[in-house]
Amino acid sequence: MRLQFLGAAGIVTGSCFLLEAANTRIMIECGMYQGRKEIRERNYESFKVSPRTVDYVLLTHAHIDHSGLIPKLIKNGFKGKIYATVPTVELCEVLLPDSAYIQEMEVERKNRKNRRAGRGLIEPIYTVNEAYKSLSQFLAVTYDEIIQLTPDIRVRFVDAGHILGSAMIEICVRENGSDTKLVFSGDIGNKDRPIIKNPSYIDEADYVVMESTYGARLHEQKEKEIESLHSIIWETYKRGGNLIIPAFAVERTQDLLYHLYLLMKSERMPAMSIYIDSPLATAATEIFWKHHEVFDQEAASLIQKGEDPLQIPGIKFTKTAEESKALNQADRAIIISASGMCEAGRIRHHLKYNLWRPESTVLFVGYQADGSLGRQILDGQKTVRIFGDEIAVKADIRFIESYSAHADQAGLVEWVKNFKRPPREIFLVHGEPESSAALADLLRSQHGLKVTVAELQQVVDLLPDAARTVEEDNIKTLYESISTRLQGLLAAGIGDAGREEILRGLAELENIIKKAK
Repeated sequence: MRLQFLGAAGIVTGSCFLLEAANTRIMIECGMYQGRKEIRERNYESFKVSPRTVDYVLLTHAHIDHSGLIPKLIKNGFKGKIYATVPTVELCEVLLPDSAYIQEMEVERKNRKNRRAGRGLIEPIYTVNEAYKSLSQFLAVTYDEIIQLTPDIRVRFVDAGHILGSAMIEICVRENGSDTKLVFSGDIGNKDRPIIKNPSYIDEADYVVMESTYGARLHEQKEKEIESLHSIIWETYKRGGNLIIPAFAVERTQDLLYHLYLLMKSERMPAMSIYIDSPLATAATEIFWKHHEVFDQEAASLIQKGEDPLQIPGIKFTKTAEESKALNQADRAIIISASGMCEAGRIRHHLKYNLWRPESTVLFVGYQADGSLGRQILDGQKTVRIFGDEIAVKADIRFIESYSAHADQAGLVEWVKNFKRPPREIFLVHGEPESSAALADLLRSQHGLKVTVAELQQVVDLLPDAARTVEEDNIKTLYESISTRLQGLLAAGIGDAGREEILRGLAELENIIKKAK
């Protein structure tokens, strides 16, 4: 059994892993890279494995850094099924065509420049038509359903508490008469979020591939979250500016709607117009409305009372480009728009018209990948380039970290501690190097776990119980033999011959360690 890390190793985005087991090739995730230009360029590279040789794709959730290269995989020859939960499939039905549309618009803009400069033309990674075509290969499953992929491989999706439909994936493999269980955490949710249930705990696993996005950080207290939002809204209102919120269309926008609903319900909102300026967020919110059955108890109880926290009276969902452009003249408005990292979409227009205004506020409520426009603004750059223009950053820049849909360091450790039997090995992915390293050190030093920070293109062999027991016994016997010989030499005193013997012994020990790894 082999596991290869094809993405999201040493970086947060581009999730992709390949499991080869029981004569079957399974790709877990097929995500797009986001962030700096040199990182985004990886999206244009060929797959490191032939898509034609992949039998199945398992998808934890719909975010583009997990799902965004699926149409490319199919375009290049993948013929199998893509398993995901019902809400994930429905969200991909709007997210993937939207991703393709953004690519087509960006390519069109770049090709206009290329023509003027006499350079060659480029093509999008995939087109809108190719994105729609890819949807026919999705197969929807329910939480906790046992899926028998092959006679030797079964799969189960459990609630990850990250976004609507997000899942952790258990894969149980029978190979050479032995059973091995792997868990791919996907993105582990932040506890006590609006609407979405808390992440599930899993009793046992032999190997775990685990995210580490916030492996070095703690979120602020969640009870301060809505109060921070309330204060920022009033501060912006008193200055006479706009509140611009870059927000992921899925989950973050709905979280904000929920809190704005609570503030309105308690009559704590100033007279500010609220706009959701993202067709994608509008479509995603409609999918949320369809899936009350997976809401947490708090949101479900509101709905049972006849209230819907996602339908705020007076809120405006813009549809056309003209309606979006009209917001350039807005004053004292709350504008929630995608993308969450400011890499594309309508949010870039709103930033262009508001970043230079000291009376306005830009509020970040989600992770900003290294090199993204959002990260540049959050890191304090004085000017940023948007649509070829240098824009001064004079607006008030704020960040409410606890809105994150990712568990923080404490949440990640808590999730691991709930295994009733510790995993043999944990592989950390989805983290910048310092985040993964911090979490790895903590899990090793305080919890005695074997933890590996995965590297891009790394291939590891995963041994089933029986084979691993035999190898461990052999290693233990050899180690004890060498140790006894060295102790005898030390007791008798050593000369040149003794030193040579010890050096040979150390070399053998080194080979033992290599085998153990």
